[in-house]
Amino acid sequence: MTKNIKHTFAQSGWSPDSWRAHTALQQPIYNDISEVRSVESQLQSLPALVSMAEIEQLKIKLAAACNGEAFLLQGGDCAETFADFSTPSIQNLFKVLMQMAVVLTYAGRVPVIKVGRIAGQFAKPRSTNVEVRDGVSLPSFRGDIINGIEFSAAARQANPQRMLQAYHQSMATVNLLRSFTLDGLADLHQVNAWNLDFVRANPACERYKQLADQLCDALAFMEVCGVSSATTPALRQTEVFTSHEALLLNYEQSLLQQVNSRANTDVVTGAYYAMSAHMLWIGERTRQLNGAHVEFLRGVQNPLGIKISSAIEPAELSALIQRLNPNNIAGRITLISRMGADNTARHLPALAQRVASEGHKVVWSCDPMHGNTIKTANGMKTRSFDSIMSEIEQFFAVLPAYGQYPGGLHLEMTGAHVTECVGGAYHISETDLASCYKTQCDPRLNAQQVLELSFRVAELIRGDTART
Repeated sequence: MTKNIKHTFAQSGWSPDSWRAHTALQQPIYNDISEVRSVESQLQSLPALVSMAEIEQLKIKLAAACNGEAFLLQGGDCAETFADFSTPSIQNLFKVLMQMAVVLTYAGRVPVIKVGRIAGQFAKPRSTNVEVRDGVSLPSFRGDIINGIEFSAAARQANPQRMLQAYHQSMATVNLLRSFTLDGLADLHQVNAWNLDFVRANPACERYKQLADQLCDALAFMEVCGVSSATTPALRQTEVFTSHEALLLNYEQSLLQQVNSRANTDVVTGAYYAMSAHMLWIGERTRQLNGAHVEFLRGVQNPLGIKISSAIEPAELSALIQRLNPNNIAGRITLISRMGADNTARHLPALAQRVASEGHKVVWSCDPMHGNTIKTANGMKTRSFDSIMSEIEQFFAVLPAYGQYPGGLHLEMTGAHVTECVGGAYHISETDLASCYKTQCDPRLNAQQVLELSFRVAELIRGDTART
């Protein structure tokens, strides 16, 4: 099956460092270039965070999602931090991804591809290069892989040694995730029990009880037929892939690997893979057709995401897809729509029509977070659960009209019970935000909110939109 989708990407004029001849936005300014080169050299000698075979396996799964035969669930922190790194936090995110996946799998009757925003999501684009407080100007915080969040000259200085810390934390995270996928934490019966606990405690429990009961009945029937966790490894094991925004280009280049003739025959000899994650995406601020980020990513074999807002024109989107996927390989490109509840119904149709008319093979995924960020009266950033759901509903309504499949969700979320987004069945209000607001960058849905969202999306998938 792998060989049916294997092609060499057009790489005319491309090399691992050809991006350096292009304009690179959102990059830090380092004081000591010799130290940067030393860190890059150290990174090049370290083991890969992922394998080429895993990357190709994800590409196969995403190819199925292009055709409506799978669904992409991508989620995790807005930005990973060094301070919050712990087994419980990674485990909680893993658990809530499993819970969502079970609900969406049952509703959609297709496999759910589980991809975390994890093990590398340390860099963040910023709208301005400087932050001003009380008349003092300092470089903006760009994520723990670059500088510190503390508002001091020392902390805000870009430090290349942070790339090494980010790598080692990512390696530990990948190893934890692999252990979770095999040690029973992904057991379907256990995950379903967690969902039952969620439904019982949720104020809107009656809305979700029917689906939860149907899941229980299905598992019970399977057990009677002899299909259980003890007899069927697929019920107790799973796959979770990693992803992040490919923002810090010298870090990404340092972790490139080229396939040699002794490598797995399923991959193309001479091709380059970004070994920092299974999937990378390019952000709204760095998707310039002739920019450094597009130049770098066009030469790697990994599946790629492209964040698209209401600012992109159909012709521009088509040119981006063509540049990054000239051979139109299914599973290569995921379009991550992030337009906001006020813009999706107006701007998505023209993009969907252009993609359909040109026959681009893409996965359509909805990021309902970034376009719905607002500030409260006291200056705190938040997002409304109702606006998030409204954008998802529009996404599911628009695409089928153009023969396109609503194939995924991309969420900034956490397994912790934070109070950063307002709304949901527990009615988090603006006055509640300060009680447990922990994000370093953008507000995330908490564990209860993402599970509620998964049950609501399950209704959309099943066509059961009349419920109140």
